[in-house]
Amino acid sequence: MSYRAPIEEMTFALKEVARIDRLVGSAYADFDLDLIDPVLEEAGKLAADVLAPLNQPGDEQGAQLTGDGVVAPHGFAEAYKQFAEGGWMGLAAPVEWGGQGLPRTLANAVLELVHGANMSFGLCPMLSLGAIEALVAHGHEAEQKKYLPKLVSGEWTGTMNLTEPQAGSDVGALKTKAVPNEDGSYAISGQKIYITWGDHDMTENIIHLVLARLPDAPAGSKGISLFVVPKVLVNEDGSLGERNGVSCIGLEKKIGIHASPTCVMEYDGATGWLVGEPNRGLACMFTMMNSARLNVGLEGVGVAEAAFQTAYAYANERKQGTAQGVEGPAPILHHADVRRTLTTMRAHVMASRAICYACGVAADIADTSEDESAREAAKLREDLLTPIAKAWSTDIGVEMASKGVQIHGGMGFMNETLAAQLYRDARIAPIYEGTNGIQAIDLVGRKLSMAGGRAMSDMIEEVMQTAQAARETNDPQLVQIADRLETASDALSEATAWMAEAMKTDREQGLSGATAYLELAGDVIGGHFLARGALAARKDHPSLRGRMTALAGFFAETSLAEAPGKVSGITSGGESFLGESEALFGVS
Repeated sequence: MSYRAPIEEMTFALKEVARIDRLVGSAYADFDLDLIDPVLEEAGKLAADVLAPLNQPGDEQGAQLTGDGVVAPHGFAEAYKQFAEGGWMGLAAPVEWGGQGLPRTLANAVLELVHGANMSFGLCPMLSLGAIEALVAHGHEAEQKKYLPKLVSGEWTGTMNLTEPQAGSDVGALKTKAVPNEDGSYAISGQKIYITWGDHDMTENIIHLVLARLPDAPAGSKGISLFVVPKVLVNEDGSLGERNGVSCIGLEKKIGIHASPTCVMEYDGATGWLVGEPNRGLACMFTMMNSARLNVGLEGVGVAEAAFQTAYAYANERKQGTAQGVEGPAPILHHADVRRTLTTMRAHVMASRAICYACGVAADIADTSEDESAREAAKLREDLLTPIAKAWSTDIGVEMASKGVQIHGGMGFMNETLAAQLYRDARIAPIYEGTNGIQAIDLVGRKLSMAGGRAMSDMIEEVMQTAQAARETNDPQLVQIADRLETASDALSEATAWMAEAMKTDREQGLSGATAYLELAGDVIGGHFLARGALAARKDHPSLRGRMTALAGFFAETSLAEAPGKVSGITSGGESFLGESEALFGVS
């Protein structure tokens, strides 16, 4: 299957659904809407012509650990060189560090293309983007001057080192030590696991951001500091010096993303420098993690898009059974159930894409708007959408990749098919950057209570406004969508009110419905954006009108129609397993 960059759908989602036009004339001085198409077209060429052809061969070969370190699969180093030379790493980075200063939302769209073409490859620049953001926000001036130009240019890559064998999501349990040296640096010692692209041969240096404890640090998460630890030490004049005391001592054996090295990293007195303030490392690291959560959501979008394209191509080629109007064996695309499955895939791809892009636009406005009230509202929207973008979109990635396997039938279960690889690759995304269960806890435990609940109430009000606009068209299809959207919005309002109260009075009961609540919120917000797209296409995009109306209508009659029934799963679903803990789990 040849990957096709879905430029038309992406530009439509950016302009008409996420409304990226709100960034024109802001702090992004060199950005205008005419820039979107050429940027995505060039990125699409790189994705389709360079990265996608390496996807299956890279999966088959995998990254290899040798005596000289980790070696990327054949062709990856050359592809990365093209990526870096094209300036893609610095698309949204500050101009002062060599970047192009464009909106992160546009860079996010480029990242979707990269992940759709080759998720294993895309993980490398994704981690570098997080390192850049952390150093821009928290790095000392000397660190910024030493590392940012090379990271922004893509000459070096970056990593995030949190997890240890005994400390996964509970980073407060980490044991890596940082002992002060006389020259102001620190000796970092400890072991980190699950470090994506922790070592490779595609660049001459790798900049690790590492969480560790100072000797006098308080216990728990309050005693964590962040350090920048280069693979190769950098001299004062910017040249490379001696190899640092950091190495990859093992590669994890995974069910997917085989071309992406997931490293066991050992720090043996490695020289590092403090980023930000002592014992404030978790706050610094969250800069990386918040960026990464949205970017991981885009992994879900990219893989779901690739799964749809792969399934659609196979459905056109595979002939089986008969169909009305077709002589002889018919391509399975003509069978109604296959078309239903493909429509399900396409609608969810577009909905998840819109959620992620809207989250990106909100983040850009929150960072750059000169209007304080606009910044505040945008920050609330960004904070609300981030866990939904990450969790809902990555769940969609797995679900749609599974549907892609189903369309392939028995062939989809064979390892040599791209459909099987996409399913395996997609499965890691719901685990990355705080599992989706943690995202649900964040949504109900923190985001719903922000500003007295205003974040979600504003979102629901916007959903209702879209429903009203659809109703006012008097178009029977859009009126039916409006009916479903209003009913689903009411269901989300009911669930939100219950959740807000439960988190105050019976937190355990509230948390028992957190994942189901996030799923409902994603469905309703995704349906809202699809309806907005249908309205925009009806008005200004006649070539897309039928497609966008069909996708919004199908989503409304399937996902949105189920919304009222999901409320009881949120409000009452926990009663059985919480009340019968001993019977179910052997605990009281």
